[in-house]
Amino acid sequence: MQYRQRSRATFTSIATSILATVAAIALTGCAPAPNAEITGPGDEPLPTRIPAGTSLVVADQNEALHTLMRASGEHDKLSASVEYANFLGGPAILEAIRADAVDLAVVGDTPPIQAHASGVAVPVVAAKKQELPDYRMAVAPGVSVETLSDLKGKRITYGEGTGRQPYVLRALRQAGLTKHDVELVPLKAADFPDAIRTGQVDVAVLNEPHFTRYMSEYRDAGASAVPDSETVGVASGLQYLYASATALSNPAKAAAIRDFVQHWVAAAQWSKDDEDAWIDAYFVDNQRLSPEEGRSIVESEGDFRFPPLDEELIGFQQDTIDLLHDAGDLPERLDARDEFDTRFDPVIDEAVASSGARRSDSP
Repeated sequence: MQYRQRSRATFTSIATSILATVAAIALTGCAPAPNAEITGPGDEPLPTRIPAGTSLVVADQNEALHTLMRASGEHDKLSASVEYANFLGGPAILEAIRADAVDLAVVGDTPPIQAHASGVAVPVVAAKKQELPDYRMAVAPGVSVETLSDLKGKRITYGEGTGRQPYVLRALRQAGLTKHDVELVPLKAADFPDAIRTGQVDVAVLNEPHFTRYMSEYRDAGASAVPDSETVGVASGLQYLYASATALSNPAKAAAIRDFVQHWVAAAQWSKDDEDAWIDAYFVDNQRLSPEEGRSIVESEGDFRFPPLDEELIGFQQDTIDLLHDAGDLPERLDARDEFDTRFDPVIDEAVASSGARRSDSP
């Protein structure tokens, strides 16, 4: 696919520029003040006018969002100019947002909490929930973990500020264990695959396509995974689009984010309606997996829905906040209501109706 070659060059250029900006700010000690001080959206209606020249920088992970938007054709329908920058993990994205280098990002359920705790306002503007787990527990060759109770005494990857963090805590809670019963190894999300490959840890929480790639390469050497039957209810399955409050306070950018949310929903539904094209575009052409591996990943994810930004979802987010706080990973108990811009809920309703996507009554 010709667009994929261009996208890699674009990713490199934009990401390099953003990292340089963040590094320069860190070196000068002149980091921008947390944008939590910006007045919240309140009941003000979302702007809809997108003036010519409006642009957004959208943070991506594993090049999945950019590939989805391009391959589905939804990128070409966007009213603003949109560029994508690839990151590995929520903490790196948050630093870029703090530097005003990113307007919108696709993340798991923990980065909004991390941003909130650090005094940065990055409200959730849309949510997507997979029916099946978005993370799996990969086990190193020579290590046996048949039940969650077998995690006791094991070295486990721990990515603070990422969705892998509450995943581990929920797994331990479900097994009747605490952080003190295992050895948590703090690592960046980008280092998880290498940590399990090189034996630095016994168990690594991996998302796709990293889990499938690891199992494919190391199964013959004895690699295994914690059985799915053991981890039912451990993964949230939530993926969020969250936006910088700085961007949302700009009428042109807020309107562009509103437009992006609509096309993101449509693009996601396209990936379900034309799975073969999605598998070919992302898992085969971009991630260099086989069509069979791509098909296996898509089937392992199950169906998805777009939950309302309502009391049910906010309550689920509050449970995650409480989980992190009770584990000693948050200095204070936060209010999940502060992490959502519910003005976008009618926007999602409209996008779901026009694309044929599925809404849900609960997270």
